[in-house]
Amino acid sequence: CDMCFMTKCPYVPPHSFDLDFPHLMLRYRAVEHRKGKTPFVDRQFAETDRNGKLGSLVSGLANMVTKEGSIARPLMQAATGIDKRAHLPEFADLPLTAKAGPVIPRPNPEAPGFGRKVVLYATCFGNFNDQTPGDAAIKVLTHNGVEVRVEHPECCGMPKCEHGDLPAVASASERIAAYFAPLIAEGYDIVPLTTSCSLMLKFEWPLLMPGNAAIRTLSEHTFDLSQYMVLLAKTAGLVPISSMPSSIAVHFACHSRAQNMGPKALEMLRLIPEAKPKLTERCSGHGGKWGIFKENFDVAVKVGRPAAKAMAQDDPDYMVSECPLAGTHLKQVMELSGVENVPDRVGHPIEIMAKAYGF
Repeated sequence: CDMCFMTKCPYVPPHSFDLDFPHLMLRYRAVEHRKGKTPFVDRQFAETDRNGKLGSLVSGLANMVTKEGSIARPLMQAATGIDKRAHLPEFADLPLTAKAGPVIPRPNPEAPGFGRKVVLYATCFGNFNDQTPGDAAIKVLTHNGVEVRVEHPECCGMPKCEHGDLPAVASASERIAAYFAPLIAEGYDIVPLTTSCSLMLKFEWPLLMPGNAAIRTLSEHTFDLSQYMVLLAKTAGLVPISSMPSSIAVHFACHSRAQNMGPKALEMLRLIPEAKPKLTERCSGHGGKWGIFKENFDVAVKVGRPAAKAMAQDDPDYMVSECPLAGTHLKQVMELSGVENVPDRVGHPIEIMAKAYGF
């Protein structure tokens, strides 16, 4: 329900019903979970840290088996319900925390933002799967004088939140808030690499644990990646960016919209001289893990088709989305819909910033 809560839901307060529909649905799922009605496969998918560590250990085999067209995919569909056509993310051979830590550049002392400090919260997806946004963020931030470190204490709990395992989410929130607390005290801001995780730290955790001071402090010091770049530009300034006369289709991801901060990716890309970003404010249809299941995949493609069509209609030079799952799904929707000039990648907007800086 949070996919359209901020833009289309008729029950958004102020309203005579004063009804927060997404959290009403979450309460329903929490009751169902307490009754033991969460399917086994869903519970296993929600163990993202475990899955990521195992997938990275055998990344070559795991990626070969899960690739579309693999002879194993029909068997996987029969066993798990994952549609054999659905794109599944690849595993990196090493976590981002292990790979990036020793090679993070020192902050540029000549940059206006020198002296600022950021912890990139790697998140499960950024740590174990798609590390390109993390690599780009490290380069852009350090080039702009920001001291960067990469940390991943554990999963934020979003996958478990989706099926109502609120005790597990609450427990994870307390541990992660305690982990980040001394870093915040040292002057670090927390910037998750995945917008869903930003939503959890900024909004969902404080709602779930309103009396926890560490969680409240973490929420106040957490910024979405594009949001942080825009704030840095406004408060300190950026190192001058080379002109980039390119058209950019920007998908306004649902969990970015739900943070109620405006289209920060669009705002960030407008900082690039001569760039022409254009916003598409439609749901990708992926819905977390929902869209990969056989009973949902065709609907997920149908729902995502208007967004894919809107992004592709002007044949832009680049396409981006702040949600990594939405990006790969929209690319697949374009392929299945016969769109010409499907991009090689629908990555994070920070990757375009890195490209504009020459990285």
